[in-house]
Amino acid sequence: MSTLPFSAAQSSSVSCSTFVSGFNYRASRSNLFPVRTPRFFNRLARRNLSVKNIASDRRQELKDPSVNGEETPEPDSASIAASIQYHAEFTPLFSPEHFDLPKAFVATAESVRDSLIINWNATYKYYEKMNVKQAYYLSMEYLQGRALLNAIGNLELSGAYADALRKLGHELENVARAYAALGNGGLGRLASCFLDSLATLNYPAWGYGLRYKYGLFKQLITKDGQEEVAENWLEMGNPWEIVRNDVSYSVKFYGEVISKPDGSKEWIGGENITAVAYDVPIPGYKTKTTINLRLWSTKVAPNEFDLRAYNDGDHAKACAALKNAEKICYILYPGDESIEGKILRLKQQYTLCSASLQDIIAHFEKRSGKPVNWEKFPEKVAVQMNDTHPTLCIPELIRILIDLKGLSWKESWDITQRTVAYTNHTVLPEALEKWSLDLLQELLPRHVEIIRMIDEELIRTIIAEYGTENLDLLQHKLKQMRILDNIELPDSVLELLVKPEESSAVDSIEEVEVSDEETEPTDEEQSEEQDTNAKDVVTFEPDPNLPKTVRMANLCVVGGSAVNGVAEIHSEIVKNEVFNEFYKMWPEKFQNKTNGVTPRRWIRFCNPVLSEIITKWTGTDDWVLNTEKLSTLAKFSDNEDLQSEWREAKRINKIKVADFIKEKTGYIVNPDAMFDVQVKRMHEYKRQLLNIMGIVYRYKKMKEMSPEERKARYVPRVCIFGGKAFATYVQAKRIVKFITDVGTTVNHDADIGDLLKVVFVPDYNVSVAEVLIPGTELSQHISTAGMEASGTSNMKFAMNGCILIGTLDGANVEIRQEVGEDNFFLFGAEAHEIAGLRKERAEGKFIPDPRFEEVKAFVRNGVFGNYNYEELMGSLEGNEGYGRADYFLVGKDFPSYVECQEKVDEAYKDQKRWTKMSILNTAGSYKFSSDRTIREARGANYTGVNPTFDLQETMAAEDQELNITAWMASFMCLQKQRKHQAVCGQRSN
Repeated sequence: MSTLPFSAAQSSSVSCSTFVSGFNYRASRSNLFPVRTPRFFNRLARRNLSVKNIASDRRQELKDPSVNGEETPEPDSASIAASIQYHAEFTPLFSPEHFDLPKAFVATAESVRDSLIINWNATYKYYEKMNVKQAYYLSMEYLQGRALLNAIGNLELSGAYADALRKLGHELENVARAYAALGNGGLGRLASCFLDSLATLNYPAWGYGLRYKYGLFKQLITKDGQEEVAENWLEMGNPWEIVRNDVSYSVKFYGEVISKPDGSKEWIGGENITAVAYDVPIPGYKTKTTINLRLWSTKVAPNEFDLRAYNDGDHAKACAALKNAEKICYILYPGDESIEGKILRLKQQYTLCSASLQDIIAHFEKRSGKPVNWEKFPEKVAVQMNDTHPTLCIPELIRILIDLKGLSWKESWDITQRTVAYTNHTVLPEALEKWSLDLLQELLPRHVEIIRMIDEELIRTIIAEYGTENLDLLQHKLKQMRILDNIELPDSVLELLVKPEESSAVDSIEEVEVSDEETEPTDEEQSEEQDTNAKDVVTFEPDPNLPKTVRMANLCVVGGSAVNGVAEIHSEIVKNEVFNEFYKMWPEKFQNKTNGVTPRRWIRFCNPVLSEIITKWTGTDDWVLNTEKLSTLAKFSDNEDLQSEWREAKRINKIKVADFIKEKTGYIVNPDAMFDVQVKRMHEYKRQLLNIMGIVYRYKKMKEMSPEERKARYVPRVCIFGGKAFATYVQAKRIVKFITDVGTTVNHDADIGDLLKVVFVPDYNVSVAEVLIPGTELSQHISTAGMEASGTSNMKFAMNGCILIGTLDGANVEIRQEVGEDNFFLFGAEAHEIAGLRKERAEGKFIPDPRFEEVKAFVRNGVFGNYNYEELMGSLEGNEGYGRADYFLVGKDFPSYVECQEKVDEAYKDQKRWTKMSILNTAGSYKFSSDRTIREARGANYTGVNPTFDLQETMAAEDQELNITAWMASFMCLQKQRKHQAVCGQRSN
């Protein structure tokens, strides 16, 4: 059972229990504080309760009886420094001798967390009291970035904390470098942006994920290319999380399903693990609303440790159950080439779904009281599945409702369909998950039974919609739409497909005399009869040469109330291609919710110098919450003063990038060169290969020119790459190696000098992005058209005044519409052309551009080292075959890309024009706030989830006598310690 509200007493930060237990604030303050109490703690003694609804901006002042109308003071740097010192001394994870960066980070984070806990408790106490409908966001990834800067920024304490740390000998920027390794790319970053927006907009919400001990991996760049080592983000502890040892749930694998005498089913036996909750606070901006990200860690009960085996020396056997459970949460996306890897991934997905749903149901039951009205479950709960990874939510919710809560199939199916919604993030076939039926049957036998029931329900719906007259049409529909792929139809469905025998019209029948003598049918007549009988029964036999699979995306569509794409072009592809048959049957389910990013992290906090300029020229800092105000910048885009300030801000950020590159790679780059950046997950469809081939072409042409010609023709560029290739994705790792080899050659070429540099930044993550994006001038989003669902990095770059070069893919389409066609460098084939171009290639009709052939030959000549790039170059050649035929159309788009880059050079030479384009990109990026996405989702996926009142101070006067905050306890303990030290010093003297 879950425990709410969050209690400061559960936090490890409050270790002086003698000062916390039973302390009466009003009665005791004067005795405990012989020195003047800093203003920060006086906020508890002088309390205003301000109830604010951000949606309508209404306020209601609730005066505390003990308050004389005084305004609540803001915390100052002295009181913050005292709190940090307290945590350094009294909640130590480090030795007491030094106050170095790791210790400073943990102490500072725990100091901030103390304040968040107050808001955390108040938020959920209010949710409990009001019994609001709550959104639950399930995602395998959360790429949060540096929580410290985000938290103090949202609390509006950045300045105070910077001053406090400076007094203690550290800079905030240096202290705030730690981050949680819980994600990989856009999927996890989007999830974190949504949580930020949900909190900021005061929506009652909760995130669920897994607590990966070693993250995805830490990327090293060596002479051999990318190497992977385990992340160590938990090695020094995670001060943001609070383990809830009283919140745990049993999760089962394997076993068998038995039928009881009353007809009900029970899942018994098998392997049981325990999922334990770790909670992380997510604060909103300029609001006290602080929502929760609950992460599950896995373990087994102590009695699973085989003590006998251990003492007998069989240590592996003794620890087997423990290790088997713990490894579920070791890393994000374990390699799934082996059967063991597939099982582990499925265990991860089911653990997330099962533990989260058990927790959600516990919340619902607690808030509902008894008897529980399950019909109201969808009125209080909205479950959002971020991609297909949480698909098992659907059969798991049905299992709990039927097997554990005693509901009927019909009731459970109806409740599930009204509760769950699905966000699709990909059109790539390999990413639309399919799992082996046999594997699922072995691991989750009860869920396979339920999935079969859902599949049968779907088949009956399809038959009801399209009938059985046109069997070819029906066969097509079932092939496209069934959840169970290449699996025989249920017997009950086959009976519906038997054609009734045609009866003759008796009115016109004449009697025919038949001989008594029976006549044997001829061979021809027998054959015709067999053919007729064969047509009467349609078996839809599976193909024995193909695997039997469960299509998770189809299950999401069937089981969910809504399906949304994440950009306009992507949503159209979802409707017209990926799930077209479903769209024809249920058009009302399909929606578009273009992605967004939080402007707090991605402008306000990561680019303070630009933020100040935006605030100055828009006349308000309200743009951080209402990004529509960014559009005001457009009318000043020609203003020379604004342009001058804008260029200076960009140069300041470029100098930071140059320093960062030197620190991470050793390369020295010129901040006066154009900074051209492509940072994202390494994948063939994202076409980092196209970018580096273009750079090779540029380098080759430079080498063919005299120094004077080079200087006249080319703008100096620093080409920056970053991104991780999945550990088993060989081709992506080859591309990483190629980029680094090109960089090694180009960067040491004295003839080229600062005209061209190529840098691969290792271990790209959110913290790196926060440095690179503000200093970027040209940002590359060059995926094969129709293959990128949306992208979110394109939005972050545009917000920071970066000009995009890209294809009409994903959110690029909408960004170009908003910033203006003249302020976006467009090239390449369009989505509707791709299928025809691939067909043309397969027919041998494609003729490569001579410039492209020239680049391939240049690479093969060994200019960039001894590595054999034949496999990489070969993938761009041929007309068919696996790993051949240039599936992602690098060669097709190469000439268009090179010519577009020439336009980039020309535009950059005119700095006034370039700066105007940059300003208009920021002005036009207002649409791409995650706040807008969440508001749109409220009307569809989150129907009935409404903004709640933001209680600025939620604790009533009577609660003050019982609730002693960790802040107050920290300060009291510190004063007690100092007094004790002073007394001891006097005695020793």
